[in-house]
Amino acid sequence: MIFVTAEEASPTARALLALELIQNAPGITADRLAVRLGVSSRAVRRYVGILREADIPIDSVPGRYGGYRVGRGFRVPPLMFSTAEALALVMAALEGRRAAAESDEPAGQALSKIIRVLPAAIAGTAEAIRQVSSKDNDSEAPKPDPEIAAVLFRASIAGHRVRLAYQLGEDKVRTMDVDPWALCVRHGLWYLLGWSHTAQARRVLRVDRVASASQRAETFTAPEDLQPMRVIEEHFAEGWKYSCEVLIDASVAELGWCVPRTLGRLDDTGDGRSRLVGSTEQPDWYARQLTGIPVAYQIVGSPELRAAARLLGDRLVAAAG
Repeated sequence: MIFVTAEEASPTARALLALELIQNAPGITADRLAVRLGVSSRAVRRYVGILREADIPIDSVPGRYGGYRVGRGFRVPPLMFSTAEALALVMAALEGRRAAAESDEPAGQALSKIIRVLPAAIAGTAEAIRQVSSKDNDSEAPKPDPEIAAVLFRASIAGHRVRLAYQLGEDKVRTMDVDPWALCVRHGLWYLLGWSHTAQARRVLRVDRVASASQRAETFTAPEDLQPMRVIEEHFAEGWKYSCEVLIDASVAELGWCVPRTLGRLDDTGDGRSRLVGSTEQPDWYARQLTGIPVAYQIVGSPELRAAARLLGDRLVAAAG
């Protein structure tokens, strides 16, 4: 694997780039190589000479349909990665360039080449990390240990339970047996969604807080209708200090695009309306989010949320003059 650009002035660097072009397009002509390298055909012949002097067999076929190709028996020395190195490389690429998650972008194409030459076990995990990587990546968010992430991915794909040491605080660690249903990335943070046999409940865990992880012999089957990101986002609307309940004059199907799942769970009431149930630590923030709903709604119960809505309404009326 060669990392070099055509702009580099060194003849050796240009010769290495010529080698890469010949490998990628066997039979490429001197004229095409010259265009790709931004040099003359004479310079191309000089770079081919450099490669041959380095005992790299470059064959040339004369004639209209001839060109350069790498001779038989030539092998580029393989790059060797440990699991941690490979996954750290993939994660770093995704953090630094969001386009690396897209297979039709140059950064994504380069990452695809790296993944293709990794051993199958590592490549599968690396590709899984790439697929769940969020485009709204936060480079400041804590990142998980690559080896721990690898264990969780492999166990999730294979359907095996894991035993975790989970950090609840600086000095408090809890051992948990978890069925790892799925891993997701949200705003740069990695989350594990699964069933905790220790708590006998569904749990959403921060992967960067997992101090250790080991795969167990026990197997599991994830829920068939599982939508991991939906469950995780709904999770963030549960368990806060102030409960929120809102009746909305539209069905769930009509509201899916304008009601963030972080506000809570939407249920059809059976009469063409929907019920939004959630919770929050900041009623004023929650009231502001509700103003984005383009149909009539009514806050039910939730005295703190009603008070915040009244205050917001008074401010809007005053702003309107």
